Amino acid sequence: MSRSKRILFTGGSGKAGRHVVPYLLDRGHRVVNVDLTPLDHPGVDNLTADITQSGEMFNVMTSYANFDELEPGQGVPAFDAVVHFAAIPRILIHPDNKTFEVNTVGTYNVIEAAVKLGIRKIVIASSETTYGVCFADGITDPDTLPVEEEYDVNPMDSYGLSKVVNEQTARSFQRRSGADIYALRIGNVIEPNEYDRFPDFFENPAQRRRNIFCYIDARDLGQIVDLCLEKDGLGYQVFNAGNDTNSVDIPNAQILQRFFPNVPVSRDLADHEALFSNRKIREVLGFREEHNWRNYVRT
Repeated sequence: MSRSKRILFTGGSGKAGRHVVPYLLDRGHRVVNVDLTPLDHPGVDNLTADITQSGEMFNVMTSYANFDELEPGQGVPAFDAVVHFAAIPRILIHPDNKTFEVNTVGTYNVIEAAVKLGIRKIVIASSETTYGVCFADGITDPDTLPVEEEYDVNPMDSYGLSKVVNEQTARSFQRRSGADIYALRIGNVIEPNEYDRFPDFFENPAQRRRNIFCYIDARDLGQIVDLCLEKDGLGYQVFNAGNDTNSVDIPNAQILQRFFPNVPVSRDLADHEALFSNRKIREVLGFREEHNWRNYVRT
């Protein structure tokens, strides 16, 4: 195991964060969760703060994690990394302008504070929705399959657009600072208790079309974040964060014929290889999935 890191994690109380934070704790890292709601989990430190308030982000990144850090008498320890997951998680929760405002201003504030405080590793949560299929008005095809990181992202919704803006914000701050800033285009997050949904996916695969049939086990997402924290020197990078295969039990030939008959395929695909490609995280970060749905669902 590599050196323990002191990590500031925004949004650790959310659907993905409440699994990623324990994974990082198990890896020996110290994690300070910054959220509007604390995460009730052994070993995590919590600070309540609002990402849309720039001063609060500067303040939490210069804060003690807990009382034990007062004991050495050497001031506030520096954070080794920031992981930014806090956001309004989709459309149709708040008005569109609020979704866009919170997600873009919040991300700007978090990255700005981290960069100006000299933190050299930042990981942000982007989204599968940047590909413009998930929240499209009407049935929209991807331009090509599989979707990979070089794809020209062009969503038509406030949430997907906010994530595209956040990627550009990250790219801009990386250019001016030289820090490592990695954006994870996170697929449809599946918690361990949600595998009972998969038989319905198999019966009605059309419901997975808008997700381009992707999923990411929340625990495997923890591994991906940890791999990002360990991999230095990549500058600005975008990674699809998904599992190795699709979220339905039919082969790609049938999926393509039934749901994407007019979409060009850019390369050969294995029968069940994820159309939301995770090839880059496997090749660049060394990701090896541990939680394929077949471990939990009978077909």
